[in-house]
Amino acid sequence: MTGGRNNTAITKFILVGFSDFPKVKLVLFVVFLGIYLFTVVWNLGLIVLIRIDPYLHTPMYFFLSNLSFLDFWYISSTTPKMLSGFFRKHKSISFMGCTMQYFFFSSLGLAECCLLAAMAYDRYAAICNPLLYTAIMSPSLCVQMVVGAYITGLFGSLIQLYAILQLHFCGPNVINHFFCDLPQLLVLSCSETFPLQVLKFVIAVIFGVASVLVILISYSYIVGTIMKISSVDGRVKAFNTCASHLTAVTLFFGSGLFVYMRPSSDSSQGYDKMASIFYTVVIPMLNPLIYSLRNKDIQDALKRYKKRCLSRCHC
Repeated sequence: MTGGRNNTAITKFILVGFSDFPKVKLVLFVVFLGIYLFTVVWNLGLIVLIRIDPYLHTPMYFFLSNLSFLDFWYISSTTPKMLSGFFRKHKSISFMGCTMQYFFFSSLGLAECCLLAAMAYDRYAAICNPLLYTAIMSPSLCVQMVVGAYITGLFGSLIQLYAILQLHFCGPNVINHFFCDLPQLLVLSCSETFPLQVLKFVIAVIFGVASVLVILISYSYIVGTIMKISSVDGRVKAFNTCASHLTAVTLFFGSGLFVYMRPSSDSSQGYDKMASIFYTVVIPMLNPLIYSLRNKDIQDALKRYKKRCLSRCHC
């Protein structure tokens, strides 16, 4: 049923997507497809480059390769389904498919929160304790931090998945979004959603606010250390090592907290959709660009790889 609420359990949902823009759906399809392909190629390319270049085998680039890995799956959890719906008359998704899409999307997003906090600690160790950096950021600690981010994100999403499966949906079944996100599911549920609203807020606080707090504490020490550097060039160089991470943090947490820290309502769905486009599609594309375009190490690695390829071709 797509009309008013009734007592029939819903087994599938209709994703509206961008059907309210029929005149530009071809343009939107081309734009989102281009963004998706670019994001996939760039993130996978960055992972491969970091893997094959020994000069990039450092904690910072280990974390960056994992960020690219998360961004690849993050955009892939929503965008292919969105793209397939542009030219489909019946844009339905099963209830289980909907909940699993949100589960994977949420797991990846929560893991990225933790990973960005770990990357802030890495920058703190590099700038505030440069002589002890290799001892502090040992390979075993880096692996533990990344695995911990993945496990924590998975655990946080499992709690939400269990709560969603307790909800009852009796109609309507139209989701005014391009993927199955929790705020939209809460609006459609016939069950009492206040406990899940509280759970959503608590998880947003634990992962979002706690991660931001770790980042702010790390950068308070970083700023204090940078201000003690006597030379201007030294300050600029130290700040440049953090600029990319700060930009990524601001974009990710700013858009994410806008959606998940607010109560769900019908009137907010249009704003949620626009914010969701930014943090599900645009940010995974921007992250590798932010970390690559002005990064001398990445540029040098690309030059070495290009030189290696050219030498093999000449042979």
